[in-house]
Amino acid sequence: MAEESRDGLEAARAEKLKRIAALGVDPWGRRFDGHQAIAEVRALEPPPAPEGEPQEPGPTVRIAGRIMLRRGQGRVVFLDVRDWTERIQVFIGKKQVGERGWALVDELDLGDLIGVDGTLGFTKTGELTVFATELTFLGKSLTPPPEKWHGLTDLEARYRRRYVDLFSNPESLQTFLGRSKIIRAFRKVMEERGFVEVETPTMQSIAGGAAARPFVTHHNALGLELFLRIAPELYLKRLLVGGMERVFEIGRVYRNEGISPKHNPEFTMMEAYQAYGDYHSMMDLTEAVICGAIEAIGGGYERPWCDHTIDFTPPWPRRPYFDLLREHAEVDPDDVEAVKARAEKAGIATAGKDHVVVVSELFEELVEDRLTGPVFVIDYPAAICPLTKRKTSNPAVAERFELFVHGMELANAYTELNDPMLQEELFRAQLAGMPEEDSMAKMDDDFVRALKHAMPPAGGLGIGMDRLCMLLMNRPSIRDVILFPLMRPAASGGKVSDEAEAEAEVEDDESEI
Repeated sequence: MAEESRDGLEAARAEKLKRIAALGVDPWGRRFDGHQAIAEVRALEPPPAPEGEPQEPGPTVRIAGRIMLRRGQGRVVFLDVRDWTERIQVFIGKKQVGERGWALVDELDLGDLIGVDGTLGFTKTGELTVFATELTFLGKSLTPPPEKWHGLTDLEARYRRRYVDLFSNPESLQTFLGRSKIIRAFRKVMEERGFVEVETPTMQSIAGGAAARPFVTHHNALGLELFLRIAPELYLKRLLVGGMERVFEIGRVYRNEGISPKHNPEFTMMEAYQAYGDYHSMMDLTEAVICGAIEAIGGGYERPWCDHTIDFTPPWPRRPYFDLLREHAEVDPDDVEAVKARAEKAGIATAGKDHVVVVSELFEELVEDRLTGPVFVIDYPAAICPLTKRKTSNPAVAERFELFVHGMELANAYTELNDPMLQEELFRAQLAGMPEEDSMAKMDDDFVRALKHAMPPAGGLGIGMDRLCMLLMNRPSIRDVILFPLMRPAASGGKVSDEAEAEAEVEDDESEI
């Protein structure tokens, strides 16, 4: 829409705002108690009248929502009103709402918020309708909403203006309501299994618990350099030492890394730790929380995702890391020269890299994308798992799993290392060679001190909530399930381009968002 056209529509709406106030109506609305969700109102649908007999008056209802459609003229107007549960038609007649109410109808625009009192019934065409007896104005939309029929279609505009995306694209709103159900289901399952929810610092003096680049900040009063957490792991383990035997946290973590359809620098993770458990306990827990989330949102265990169908029916297969490498890379992981040759054939540089690093990169390159899943990949090389307990039968193997679905890692879990001497040794080996000024080159001495008070043997688990929501809600990008994803500054001084702007269209007889 041309800027002058949009400016003209906004000016017209501003004039209507003044006329609404002149009617003695607050154009920004007041408290509106007792309204019902539109989905609940639709469930009250009265039975149709017997053939040849007049329709009996239906129940009295009260709704509130945004005007999405307007049509009609003369003494009758039809509106479609939507709240966050559903949409319903509203019939407004001059005779029914009176002179003052009818004067207000003339000032209504698409996007305005209104309250409606009336009776529920059917039009002659059989459309379930609220027949208004009273209107309450609840808020003026001064900016034209998106063009009728199409909603807000430009992806960048949808991410930047999520508030418009939510009310103009019902599937987007349902995605985020579904996300809320998923997180609520996680909490329910965790509490049923005896876990307690806790909160740990999001600003930390040492960036620990994962290998990732942190965001750096500064506390002025204390003169401290701090880091936004890359993981809550080391604090949650301190709680195990303190005697909190089953703990979990659902919260934001921050990693100063790239952005892609699978990555956002700020994302939500659930981490959980269970004293006297191991990575098998965590596999059982992972299945339980994800299956609980699927049951909460409905739709069954076989779920569409893009062009695929994912079958989440438990139990999920558990495949050893080295078996998968042999199967898909067709190489013996213990054969150093064969692994090097296979890696170089796959385009992986090997010069100066330790054998286990080459094995890990080969797995990422040739195996992960072939894991349609859900599948637990178990028993990783111990050398790449410094926080993980080794298998008693083979110290070169760590009791760790990752859950993969269509090449995406959804969960990571360990049998946690609780030997303080070995933990300190592994920390020092991991940090060796890093420059002293590197934020990731600092030993968490207090965590090692905590371990010396004896941490019980335990299983630990981290699940990426955003990726899981992508899969369960059938959305192709992580930005589709994060309400306000990180974006580059918009061009033109923060404005989305004209092409990205959703146009508004207002007609006298019929118009719709």
